[in-house]
Amino acid sequence: MTTSEAFGELALSLHGTKEVAHFDRRAFKVRRIFASLAPDGDTANLYLTPPEQERWCDLFPEAFAPVPNKWGSRGWTQVRLAQIKSVDLHAALRVAWSNCGGAE
Repeated sequence: MTTSEAFGELALSLHGTKEVAHFDRRAFKVRRIFASLAPDGDTANLYLTPPEQERWCDLFPEAFAPVPNKWGSRGWTQVRLAQIKSVDLHAALRVAWSNCGGAE
């Protein structure tokens, strides 16, 4: 289980990440936004490529699902934080971070 506080800490631990506001959500970006946290803290969205999205959804079907709108078909993936271990979430965050320009 991961909390919204832990999610923010994990996202900000990635080199060059800044927290910004994105509508009603907390968002995390390097060059572009790679993750955002829902206001209720229960879910987060990550930017994955469609093949990466499929892989993560297959690995952790209880935690990962395409965002239920047109953005989901482009790779944006919803994560249910209560259903994922921090170590696995950190790995997925690194993929999203890298997709949006993150590098060590």
